[in-house]
Amino acid sequence: MEQYVIKGGNPLNGEVEIGGAKNAALAILAAAIMTDETVTVGNVPNVRDIKVLLQAIEEIGAKVERVDAHTVRINGSFIQNVSVDNEFIRRIRASYYLLGALLGKYKKAEVALPGGCDIGSRPIDLHIKGFRALGASVDIAHGLVVAEAKNLVGTHIYLDKVSVGATINIMMAAAMATGKTVIENAAKEPHVVDVANFLNSMGANIRGAGTDVIRIVGVERLHKTEYSVIPDQIEAGTFMFAAAVAGGDVLVKNVIPKHLEATTAKLLEVGCRVREFDDAVRVISDGRLLHTQVTTLPYPGFPTDMQPQMAVLLGIADGTSTVTESIFENRFKYVDELTRMGASIKVESNIAIICGVDRYTGARVNAPDLRAGAALVIAGLAAEGVTIVDDIYYIERGYEAFEEKLKAIGAQIEKAADEKDLQKFILKVS
Repeated sequence: MEQYVIKGGNPLNGEVEIGGAKNAALAILAAAIMTDETVTVGNVPNVRDIKVLLQAIEEIGAKVERVDAHTVRINGSFIQNVSVDNEFIRRIRASYYLLGALLGKYKKAEVALPGGCDIGSRPIDLHIKGFRALGASVDIAHGLVVAEAKNLVGTHIYLDKVSVGATINIMMAAAMATGKTVIENAAKEPHVVDVANFLNSMGANIRGAGTDVIRIVGVERLHKTEYSVIPDQIEAGTFMFAAAVAGGDVLVKNVIPKHLEATTAKLLEVGCRVREFDDAVRVISDGRLLHTQVTTLPYPGFPTDMQPQMAVLLGIADGTSTVTESIFENRFKYVDELTRMGASIKVESNIAIICGVDRYTGARVNAPDLRAGAALVIAGLAAEGVTIVDDIYYIERGYEAFEEKLKAIGAQIEKAADEKDLQKFILKVS
């Protein structure tokens, strides 16, 4: 089992290039099968979740061509089967986007109940509510969500709580429904806007994405397009926090600074300097960090996917901080691992009370999920001694060439395949 092994204490300096947004790309690639013409999608991150989704799309008959590492060509005209189920697709959350795409195009879909990181309950009841409102019958049987309709008819849908997945899924299905659909209390995340823009580039009629009311006029068919996925705001935020925690001066390139405002605001609060450019942000930190309070909220609030990275930063900040998690109830599973590295964190209900310590110390830790795994790597960059992070397949679900990008800005990190690699690295850095 591969691991990351990290020698802490090196400040980070230089430039890092951010890839395409995983969460946007997953939905866009699913939506690409909604036309019988060929769709080309660029700036696709070359990560595990994307590979699993493309394999599932291929298995139902679509033609999938990897033009290069970050460009995919898809033709959905060859689809013979609307049932998506294999052991891999059950492991990723984004499998449910195939429900909206297949239901919209074929008026029928069978997709395995989604998996993903165990960060808390992520029910699909709002997705089902939306599909039913559009006129579909939806059942769950044998581990599959089965949705079917003679015809989808536009309607008014109010989401009881803000849900990115439900907003995107309903938007996809409604794009090919008869008449007009209005989604109220819609999610406003950048990747919701990106999926809407992608669908519009294929001939859909979607207005209001990025606000809490989305209006969709259904069209009969969609056509070919060429589209580029937006940069990944969470990958960008992770490298911004890595620079803040380890200290140094890092230019994070290929970003949309507007999408990073909540992250940038917190870095300024804790004493970092942040400069914004048209498509880049520069983070300068001397490693001396101040305490603060943060609450995760739907966009444009502070993202739940940046919460573990924030906690790692506050763990070595002066004074006492609090982190309130308002979205996923299991998001603090990394706390025990961070405590092994010397952190002083107490969790009460959905609030982590963090008393800053002088430094982290290297330890062997497990990545409990994607974002927490990346956060533990960041802790290792600032720790005294050597840190080993196990279960890095979680991290590879959403970060491409993570250790290579960190090495390029001065981190001492390697991917170790076995104990021999581990000892070789330790010998090299000791």
